[in-house]
Amino acid sequence: MTAEIPSRRRWLSLLVVSLGVAMIIVDATIVNVAVPAVITDLGATSSDAQWIQESYTLVFAALLLVAGRTADQVGRRRLFMAGVAVFTLASIGCALAPTPPLLITGRLVQGIGGAMILPTSLSLLNATFTGRERGIAFAVWGSTIGGTAALGPLLGGWLTTDLSWRWAFGVNVPLGALLLVGAGLLLTESREPRTGHGNDWAGAVLSVVTMAGLVFGLIQGRSYGWFERTGTVDVAGISWTARLSPVPFGFALAAIGLVVFILVERRRNAAGRPVLLDLSLFAIPSFRNGNLVAGVVSLGEFGLLFSLPLWLQNVRGYSAFETGLALLPLAAGSFLASGLAVPLTAARGPIFAVRAGIVLEIAGVVGAGLVAAPDTAWWQITPMLFVYGIGVGLATAQITGVVLADVPVAMSGQGSGTQSTTRQLGSALGIAVLGTVLFSTTAGQLTTALDSDGVAESQRSAVVSAVEDSAGAAIPGLAADPRTAALAGDAAQALSTATRYTAFTAAGFLLLGLLASARLTRAARHTPDTAAAPEGLPR
Repeated sequence: MTAEIPSRRRWLSLLVVSLGVAMIIVDATIVNVAVPAVITDLGATSSDAQWIQESYTLVFAALLLVAGRTADQVGRRRLFMAGVAVFTLASIGCALAPTPPLLITGRLVQGIGGAMILPTSLSLLNATFTGRERGIAFAVWGSTIGGTAALGPLLGGWLTTDLSWRWAFGVNVPLGALLLVGAGLLLTESREPRTGHGNDWAGAVLSVVTMAGLVFGLIQGRSYGWFERTGTVDVAGISWTARLSPVPFGFALAAIGLVVFILVERRRNAAGRPVLLDLSLFAIPSFRNGNLVAGVVSLGEFGLLFSLPLWLQNVRGYSAFETGLALLPLAAGSFLASGLAVPLTAARGPIFAVRAGIVLEIAGVVGAGLVAAPDTAWWQITPMLFVYGIGVGLATAQITGVVLADVPVAMSGQGSGTQSTTRQLGSALGIAVLGTVLFSTTAGQLTTALDSDGVAESQRSAVVSAVEDSAGAAIPGLAADPRTAALAGDAAQALSTATRYTAFTAAGFLLLGLLASARLTRAARHTPDTAAAPEGLPR
């Protein structure tokens, strides 16, 4: 029980868990700034580069639910340590990879390790802390996610510029070793008391198939085409040549998988057999409504992190390292929020903290959109990022607390995995929508500007395609070439306008999340130690 764990050990265990989360979150963003160097060094194609970035996310999201349930059964500390070991070994493979296919394979294995760590970290905190201390622990956990997501580009820019892109993966090795020692000494094992009842292999397979199909479609829709194939589909030497894009097949697979998954889980639950996800969890209002808010908020929560680096580097001319420095206020605000959350939650409750965080996120995103222009100075964007970071820290931590507030500790792995999966799906959908807004607006604005300038249709199409396909990376090249320098200003203005519209779209998603938070009730103020469980749920 939590009361038997010495106070000092509990807080040191929070440090271990937070470092584990930081490692996997940083890795999701650190690679973004290292990809250009990878392309040059390994001779990777554009398709290879895309999969180097996205294979991690695909596997990570697909396995979250399975990992959460497995942690409940085999032991949360055991699975956390196994995840750290897998992630560390995969990082060594990535750092030493001689070819793009091997690097993609390493990223896939990293996704497996990351999926083992994230939901397990939450269930460890849920089992270790109670009452007010649990709120503090969740606040630190949430701020770690927001802060380290912003630190990733800074660390990646420094390592890639001063050392090598391989160190973007190699940096995980000493951290992983430290985490394994710390976890072995400080984390306390916990698991669901009902063991030995078998496994839900059908649910596990259906869960992975459903999540993989859905996340694949959301990630690749813009690149491969939402219905008809619009781009080259070539992954690790495997090509898709059909006229119809593979994306609709991914969505169809996800839809069928979801229906069958629900039917299988309901039937197994009714028969008293073990299930991957006990659907009666959704009878808990705080769990059901909290997941709804978490998913909607995730649609827009990291909108700035998606579009701002492209704008800062390709329009403002920042290096990868300077871009990371520019995003530091976001990290600072997120970490500050962990301190603000404690008195705010104590005085007004976690639901108020969630809503306050979303309001601050909206303010930061809208402010950044309003000032985005080709000549925007760093000091104009910094306050917006700081406010946004505080909002991310508050909302991310406290919505997690709300979702898990009334979930029995014995089922915290399932609850954590579901919450993490909801957020990952929301993020994937948000990036798909925001990416479409960013690039379609850039193309539309640039086409209109070049047409007004009287640029010939052939040159106009070539310039628009170059800017859109490169996500703006072609703009510095246009400016450096005397023959196209006059067009670079239009391209910079087009990407700035698109960044503004993307920010406003993200703010719209966040506003929907704020409205959805009206479904949260004061019942979420309870903790699993005092709240009553729905019928059939063990304590």
